[in-house]
Amino acid sequence: MLEQRIQQHFVDSADLKYQWADALARPVADASQALLTCVTNGGRIMLCGNGASGALAQYMAALLVGGMERERPELPALALGTDVATFTAAARRGEFADAFAAQLRALGQPGDVLVVLSSNGRAANLVRAAEAAQEREMVVIGLTGAGGGELGRLLRDTDVHVCVPHERPMRVHECHQLVLHVLCDNLDQQLLGDEEIAT
Repeated sequence: MLEQRIQQHFVDSADLKYQWADALARPVADASQALLTCVTNGGRIMLCGNGASGALAQYMAALLVGGMERERPELPALALGTDVATFTAAARRGEFADAFAAQLRALGQPGDVLVVLSSNGRAANLVRAAEAAQEREMVVIGLTGAGGGELGRLLRDTDVHVCVPHERPMRVHECHQLVLHVLCDNLDQQLLGDEEIAT
């Protein structure tokens, strides 16, 4: 019984990725282009999320700075909220829901990109972060699920929305991690050219 449940998780995750590969390819390509434009024009990539999405934001920042599979110069990326003193000071000045937005108002510049990760797009602090990024004339890349919520609705034509068509957070997070890998791989390919990766 337990083994069947485990196998079903593998099948469900694979099915979701396979079924939606075509539909998500265009927005992921648009997100790749936005990141490339940002780094080649001297911009910075900032990332944020809550809980597991926050961990994925930190993970992508690490891949951008440290590299994924290929040697390349470091890319300017920062996961917001990882500096507890700054994060709590920003929250103390107003309220917790404004903490990411405060960091973006302090650091964001036109041409920078904000990557926001949310399994449902409903968290107030992430919505405010996207609004602050838009005020700073940054491009916002929203990685969401469950229809995208308020975050998905506020994204402009100049932003990018990659919405995983699933309600379960675990499935959304699994797809988001794949998207982050694809974005990093696309950046490497566009900056460095084609190269065989040792397996």
